This record gives sequence, C-alpha cells and structure tokens, in this order.
Amino acid sequence: MEKPIGVDTVVVEELRTLRDSYGLQLAVVAPWLHSTLTERLDGLVRSGSLGHLRRIDVRQHKPRLHRSLHTPSHPTAFDVELPHSVGVVLRLAGAARVTGATCTDARVGDTVVPRMGSAAVTLDHGSGVTSRITTDLASPLRERRIDLVFDAGTAVGHYPVGSDDLYAHLRVTPIGLPEQYEIFPDAALDACILRAYRGFRQGADLHPEFTLQAQVVEALEQAKRHAAGRTAERSSAHVLGR
Repeated sequence: MEKPIGVDTVVVEELRTLRDSYGLQLAVVAPWLHSTLTERLDGLVRSGSLGHLRRIDVRQHKPRLHRSLHTPSHPTAFDVELPHSVGVVLRLAGAARVTGATCTDARVGDTVVPRMGSAAVTLDHGSGVTSRITTDLASPLRERRIDLVFDAGTAVGHYPVGSDDLYAHLRVTPIGLPEQYEIFPDAALDACILRAYRGFRQGADLHPEFTLQAQVVEALEQAKRHAAGRTAERSSAHVLGR
C-alpha cells in the first residue's frame, strides 16, 4: 500500500478491520523507514554513544509547483512529504502528540492552490524528545535533511533527493571528539520492496509496521486540525481588525 495508509484514522480502522477479518498481510511503501541512513540514525539513538536524544529537525523541500497547479493529487502539503518523516521521527523517538502545525497555500501570480504551499508540524514525544518537521513544496531547491541533537553531540543526515543519485550523507559530531563524515549507498525504495516480499514469503508479522503507519496517520490528522484552527484564528483576527 502507498503511504499514508489512510486519509484519516477512520479509514485506518476500516483497513484494520479488513485485515483482521480476512487475515491479510499489509505492507506499506514507506522507503525512509527502510533507508540505510534511518537505520544508522536509529543505531546512534539506541547505542547511547552520543547520550540522550533531545531534538529532531527535518527539512523536506522540493520544487512541486507545476504538479500542484496542474494535477491535483493531494489535499494538503501534509500529505506529500511528511508521511516519510513523521514515520522516521516516531521510530527514532517513540509515540508523540502534535503540539503545533501550520500550512500555507501555493501561489503563482493570481493562481492559488489551497494548503499546497508549505507545512510545518511540531511533535512532543513521550521520551522527552521534540521533533520539528518543515516542508516547502514551492521551494526552488530540493533538500531532505535530518538533524539530531543529543546531550553529547549531533548527527546531520541527508537523504537522497532523487533516483539519479542514491547516496546518503551522514555527519556525526561528538562533543570534544573528531567529526565523522560518511557517504554511502541508500536505495531505500528497493530495500522497502524487497523486505515486503521477503516478509510475505516468510510469513513475517507485519502488524508492528501497520501500527506505526496508523500513528503516522493520526499525527497528520492532528496536524491538519491544528493548522486549520490557526487559519481560522487568523481569519477571525483579520475580520475583527477591519
């Protein structure tokens, strides 16, 4: 199944019922969760070599104006890139609740595509970590960057931005120690598909993956409600100001 697995939690529960009723095995095409970079970041968190994880910042910017203007395929900017990164931060830092979110329109001249410009979301994890994810679908540049701040250092990763150069970059900087910089192959989509079919063949338990993806949908749903509330507040303030 394509990510996210549903537009809201109601759809996710319908899928869960179908899965359980018919004994289905559902795998989600979520490449970032199978990325070599994500695995290395997860290893850093679990090893404790840089101390406790405190903050995660993700930037997902891509030029997408032509598609947004001519081929409507997503309801909001939250539905394009964030399903990748929300899954990653939930994997790295655990369950979370949305504490803030914003969304803007895409604008070119007099043409406006509602809620398809930029989006941002802040999550507070039960582990004490704060995550901040931003995406700009009107950006002139591509960027898929993730920053992890630990008690004793930082890690900065760059996911591949396209299929023409499937290499990731990781820079780890422990406090008081030399920086470590690596570039390595990261064909995350291939890894995702291979793992799915191997899981089907071996009868692997895919329920944990479904649970994580359900949490992604729930977080995105919360973010959309937060952003809609902020927009309504700004509109009310504008009317009162006039």
